[in-house]
Amino acid sequence: MTAPPDAAAVFEEVAAELRETPFRADIVVREIPAPGGLAPFSIALAADVRPDDHGDSVYGTGRFVLLHDPEEPGAWDGAWRIVAFAQAPLEPEIGTDPLLADVAWSWLVDALESRDAVYHSASGTSTKMLSKGFGGLSGEGDGAQIELRASWTPAGAIRPHVEAWAELVGMLAGLPPGSEDVAVFGARKGGRG
Repeated sequence: MTAPPDAAAVFEEVAAELRETPFRADIVVREIPAPGGLAPFSIALAADVRPDDHGDSVYGTGRFVLLHDPEEPGAWDGAWRIVAFAQAPLEPEIGTDPLLADVAWSWLVDALESRDAVYHSASGTSTKMLSKGFGGLSGEGDGAQIELRASWTPAGAIRPHVEAWAELVGMLAGLPPGSEDVAVFGARKGGRG
């Protein structure tokens, strides 16, 4: 399958816009290698919430992949597809909330709507995990984690979608809007996943 010459130019214009998107100061976003074989054109971003000096985050992480296929695969119902991932550790008592998975999905929908990010053909999973250490790991205690995997077909501008994804990563990590310069007390550093 050979993409039309203008498809590369269209994709590069959108990719350049994603690279220039400003994000809140306490979410570090960087470009990473995109997965191969999913589409003729792709770009991937990784986000870490308040990473340490080594680039690791104990608060939460995420991935955003934009795919473009001018052939418009049937499952996409369009030429563009977004695949997103976000995860964060939780306090164990929050991890047992029976509505947690539903809430995580609703946060994605809310983030997209708050940015006026038009989309269709959404699908995904919201997974909560509980863990308990034994033996040599018993000192780490109980832990919990929430993970959201989603994909959807954007309609219109792409930037609002990446902004909504970054907002979701922050919400899962427990960062309220406008909290860039506020210390996070009781951070879920001990959470295990």
